[in-house]
Amino acid sequence: MDIPLNKKIYFSSDNHLGAPSLEESHAREKIFVSWLDSIKDDADIIFLLGDLFDFWFEYKESIPKGFTRVLGKLANLSDSGIKIYFFVGNHDYWMNDYFEKELKIKVFRSPELFVFNKKSFYIGHGDGLGPGDYGYKRMKMILSNSFFIKMYRLIHPDIGLWLGKYFSQKNKLLSGKEDLKFKGEDKEWLIQFCEKKLAKEHIDYFVFGHRHLPIVHQLKSKSKYINLGDWITHYTYGVFDGKTFNLRTYSA
Repeated sequence: MDIPLNKKIYFSSDNHLGAPSLEESHAREKIFVSWLDSIKDDADIIFLLGDLFDFWFEYKESIPKGFTRVLGKLANLSDSGIKIYFFVGNHDYWMNDYFEKELKIKVFRSPELFVFNKKSFYIGHGDGLGPGDYGYKRMKMILSNSFFIKMYRLIHPDIGLWLGKYFSQKNKLLSGKEDLKFKGEDKEWLIQFCEKKLAKEHIDYFVFGHRHLPIVHQLKSKSKYINLGDWITHYTYGVFDGKTFNLRTYSA
């Protein structure tokens, strides 16, 4: 797929809107909406790589309260013809079809390979990839199980959404102090995942979120691993102009 002349592809991840509360995340939501508004004139595609919300669960007729500003802006951009692709993260993988039906945003539940201007991109949220973290991987299998989701939907929305928010906010936005710095390629599990993938096929850019730390790391075979950071402390995003990929910081 070729990007139209003077157009760009944008990448963003990890807003965790709603944490630690709707009221306290309003300021961050407004900043993100301002960024979306700033890129509307030259955006061809916007990739949102998960954890847009700190908790999201869809009932048949109910969704979490709030997020009016960001949902309205995404609807406006989608209606204007900008393609928006959403990859579910570990805080919002209980999505059903609201984004696709109401906002016309395509939702992905696992990493996908794209090719733009002859450059290959392997894109996903990043959770559960690479070696180790078996406890989380087992938990994800349970929480993403269709039977578990059906059982949870039997809980009244007022209780179910409250419980989800409570347990989601019990977790720290960052895993701990060890995640505040780059650990080195031998300990970064997403880098290990990328290297293993490169042993089978060449990919120009691996783009993930989840890690919350802005990272641009040179891999073998002229490939790069990019972690987009977050919209909690870093306010970073990625942009591909058809030739090169850059990680930038937004200042409202």
